[in-house]
Amino acid sequence: MLKGKVPGLRGAVRSSVRWCKLRRQGMIMLVMAILAFSIVTARLFIWPEQGMPPRVNAIVMLNGDDSPLSVALRLAQERRAKFLLVSQGTRSSNFGCPGRVPQVKIICFYPSPATTQGEVEFASRLAARYHWHSIALVTMAPQASRARLRLERCFPGHIYVVTSPIPFDTWPYQIAYEWGATIKALVLQRGC
Repeated sequence: MLKGKVPGLRGAVRSSVRWCKLRRQGMIMLVMAILAFSIVTARLFIWPEQGMPPRVNAIVMLNGDDSPLSVALRLAQERRAKFLLVSQGTRSSNFGCPGRVPQVKIICFYPSPATTQGEVEFASRLAARYHWHSIALVTMAPQASRARLRLERCFPGHIYVVTSPIPFDTWPYQIAYEWGATIKALVLQRGC
């Protein structure tokens, strides 16, 4: 049997212990970052702030499938606003302007550019023309926070959001798209 100290053993043990602590701290930080990212994603794109008062000056439906249109038409039929703006998206969109709603002026438009930015720019121009003080945005949940952000830059009045359901299988794509589009809106396209 050897008596005495093994050279370098104490240093190797210390180094191994330090490495384990760093690895554990790194894992904790990674888990915390994933948790924070998940919470922000859920708040912005899955459960955004929404709701509206009994009446607003206008309902603005952003381009989407039939789901936002049905929600916007229901609100208009309930006479929640005197104006209903319906974005037609691009000229190749497959849905037309909805029929008449009693006591509601329906304005269908093709935004230029055919983006959320073009839609809110058009809505804000009409808001200035008609002296609107409140708008209800009707859109899909993933787009709601970004659409609100963009409209806040162009319209000084009250903005409310009402979301429409989207198919469950589109959520991963929608969330990935919205992260990119939101970063673009925050960093590259900061104006109205």
